[in-house]
Amino acid sequence: MDEQNNPLLDTNQVIEERREKLKALREQGNAYPNDFDRRDFAAALAEKHGGAEREALEGAAITVSIAGRMMLKRVMGKASFATLQDMTGRIQIYATEGDLGKDLHDAFKHWDIGDIVGAEGTLFRTKMGELTVRVTTLRMLTKSLRPLPEKFHGLTDQEIRYRQRYVDLIMSEDTKRTFRQRTLIIQALRNFLIERDFLEVETPMMQPIPGGAAARPFVTHHNALDMDLYLRIAPELYLKRLVVGGFEKVFEMNRNFRNEGMSTRHNPEFTMLEFYAAYTEYQGLMTLIEKMLAQVAQQAVGTSRLTYQGREIDLGKPYDRLTITGAIRKYHPEYDEAVLNDRAGLITRLEALKAPYKPSDGIGGLQLSLFEATTESELFQPTFITDYPAEVSPLARRNDANPEITERFELFIAGREIANGFSELNDADDQAARFQDQARQKEAGDAEAMHFDADYIRALEYGLPPTGGAGIGVDRFVMLLTDSPSIRDVILFPQMRPEGNEA
Repeated sequence: MDEQNNPLLDTNQVIEERREKLKALREQGNAYPNDFDRRDFAAALAEKHGGAEREALEGAAITVSIAGRMMLKRVMGKASFATLQDMTGRIQIYATEGDLGKDLHDAFKHWDIGDIVGAEGTLFRTKMGELTVRVTTLRMLTKSLRPLPEKFHGLTDQEIRYRQRYVDLIMSEDTKRTFRQRTLIIQALRNFLIERDFLEVETPMMQPIPGGAAARPFVTHHNALDMDLYLRIAPELYLKRLVVGGFEKVFEMNRNFRNEGMSTRHNPEFTMLEFYAAYTEYQGLMTLIEKMLAQVAQQAVGTSRLTYQGREIDLGKPYDRLTITGAIRKYHPEYDEAVLNDRAGLITRLEALKAPYKPSDGIGGLQLSLFEATTESELFQPTFITDYPAEVSPLARRNDANPEITERFELFIAGREIANGFSELNDADDQAARFQDQARQKEAGDAEAMHFDADYIRALEYGLPPTGGAGIGVDRFVMLLTDSPSIRDVILFPQMRPEGNEA
């Protein structure tokens, strides 16, 4: 029974029939050969010969060797057409009994969609004008035992697309395009910094003390040392150690791990770009990031003017710069200065909004909670938010004019945080005091508060020059440039619940 003409066949029945075909291949010899010499690719052939006239192709007798997954097949008696898909695209092949012999052509008629095939032959153009390989050699390289999704509907279950990314990539050119663009985006981010004399480095993923962010870490155990270690929540403290050591401009494209909930914006394993520059402060970082994002967008996707989920975003023009309270007043003028500076009133409004906050927070922390509850989601165009309170910024330098706030910013685009940066705190005594405050909060039950890192304090005591540092959420930036609504759309293998426990 030909499964191509029976799309309603039970999957288990299809697998059983394909295994019978594999059994027959094994009886004939090596069912998984690896000696086929693929020399040509679909896209390169189309680019080089796609414009050639039919007569010119026939006269040139161009021989090619291609290989790929069979995605379409049409059998017409003593001749057959099929489409092979390789890493660059698709190309059609034409097989006849006269060119291959009756036995091989008959066997080919029973090969299945999804099989990986090698073919050699000459290029020609069909009457319909399609560039095609007339095959003289045809080999089964890998038997596909599972059927691909039905061609007209593809892989429509979003959960399965994330779990079985290999099938998603086979079936969806859009998915492949997204991840090709992701690679180009990461490459462009690297190049931007390397061109400005930043040194790319690597720092530990397993750390004895998790630091550099307020987050709950994953814990593992090192048997030989008999000690617990933490998967990195941020590389920040190690990168600043390197600035102390004299690497004055460093960056790392790093994987971080945070033991937190999952959403369209959160995955417990994610990619960050962090970079640090001596003799730079937070205002200079904001200007640098504006240039970086616009240039990377232009290089990776061809434009700095994007459409994200139906709305236009311009990365190429100067970004708004607002304080936390200024942003609240701009988008919610009902919160005037009196309200924003009344601690009891802020708590009342946060409770009315059912917004999370820490009862121990001062006015600055409560203002930030109100901003997150009311205003953050409205910052669609690129906007830097500044003047973060010191109480929620334990690694940032205090503002000289107002020590209650820090020289810190966060960049929001499409209603979500894309970057975070600040003038680094290089006063070892101030940093030690803030670590101690964090340690007290941890003892009081705050699982995301930082540990006291004595070695980092020792490094600061050797002297950290005035430094600016920032982190960019690479996954969220890729979401923006590829118009992807969920972070899972831009991570090849996102974290999922075990199969059967999706609820």
